[in-house]
Amino acid sequence: MPNKCQLTGKKMATGNSRSHSNIASKRTFKVNLQKRRLLNPATKKYLTLMLSTKAIKTLKKWDKEGKRYDLAKLVTSKA
Repeated sequence: MPNKCQLTGKKMATGNSRSHSNIASKRTFKVNLQKRRLLNPATKKYLTLMLSTKAIKTLKKWDKEGKRYDLAKLVTSKA
């Protein structure tokens, strides 16, 4: 399973975990990925994608506004 959003390109980030005594140890910040089967409005075919929750919200907003987009082109351009 990929640790990267197929639409936005978001991926895992690294940083420090700080203890009570302020000692730093490495940790990772994982992306909140969800597997979604979406209908591509341009081709009327279904695609199964691993998307971040931010990308899912953006697609819902675009659908509500009536914006035209092609999921296949968006996914290949970010890859």
